[in-house]
Amino acid sequence: MSQTAIPFLFMRGGTSRGPYFRRSDLPGDRETLSDVLIAALGAGHPLNIDGIGGGAAVTTKVAMLSPSEDGWADVDYFFAQVSVEDRLVDYRPTCGNILSGVGPAAIEMGLVAPQGDVTQVKIRAVNTGARVVAEVKTPGGALTYEGEAAIAGVPGSAAPIALNFMGVVGSSTGAFLPTGNLRDTIDGLEVTCMDVAMPIVIARASDFGLTGHESVSALDGDAAFFARMEAIRIEAGARMEMGDVSQSVTPKFALLAPAQGGGTIAARYFMPWKTHPSMAVTGAQCLASCALTPGTVADGLLQRPESGPAEVVLEHASGTIEVLVDYETEGGFDLKSAGLIRTARKLAEGHVFVPRAVWAG
Repeated sequence: MSQTAIPFLFMRGGTSRGPYFRRSDLPGDRETLSDVLIAALGAGHPLNIDGIGGGAAVTTKVAMLSPSEDGWADVDYFFAQVSVEDRLVDYRPTCGNILSGVGPAAIEMGLVAPQGDVTQVKIRAVNTGARVVAEVKTPGGALTYEGEAAIAGVPGSAAPIALNFMGVVGSSTGAFLPTGNLRDTIDGLEVTCMDVAMPIVIARASDFGLTGHESVSALDGDAAFFARMEAIRIEAGARMEMGDVSQSVTPKFALLAPAQGGGTIAARYFMPWKTHPSMAVTGAQCLASCALTPGTVADGLLQRPESGPAEVVLEHASGTIEVLVDYETEGGFDLKSAGLIRTARKLAEGHVFVPRAVWAG
């Protein structure tokens, strides 16, 4: 056979999509693994025409699962962000949307046995060390994807998957505020550099001359904004002690603005070289934490609750996402956990093929 066959599940997780593999079915060394993922997804072409990627950052994500090496968890979830147009793979971040499918995928793969009408799957995010409890619907001990839960950015409805994130503060940098400041000034513009589930450089939309309610296409067409944003992001990455981030998708970037549709605050999230069509699950946790923390760039953009837990409704480009944040403010913002409802669906299963010249298996 001239190609190597690799078993996989093809799933939508939240508002993202991609292949879910058993880690043991892939190369052990990182360099060969990257070559395999690039070939499988078709990275290096805007349409990913020679692979199963979808020509967008939200459709070139990969989940790799294995029995957990952590005594607390059931499953280890290793994430990879494959680039669309460049032959690059980034293992620094994690993805909360793809994580939405980890519970069902673990059951599909036989890594977790369904238990009763709801199966609790304990997940360790390998990239960041975060611990997540997923509650998956398994009525009568059988996995189901059908249900009435709807999330913005995905048509129709599906079975709800409750996610409770713990241990996400400083997940990438080791600090809630990696620069040590609630606000930093870069290129004459105030930003908050925060690390909760995902390190993000957060600014006010108005400081860029924007409303924060622009469409994805309008933002993606604003080359001057992206150029200034990227320069600020790179400098912020250095100040956050993340090194040279010019080739990394982290830290992400986000804009905040007053809500207009009854939510808590409006946000636009960047991946970072394109506008996210909706909102990342990890990003939502960080932005909700920023919104609730006095002294950040969110000051004056919302009315903060006096104490937790609190539901933060983020208005994004496709609708809203709700984050239930359990926190304390005595002695500063102290995040206990963040919960969200997502959905997932198995789209296909079988084998993806890569040239044997890339990996002989």
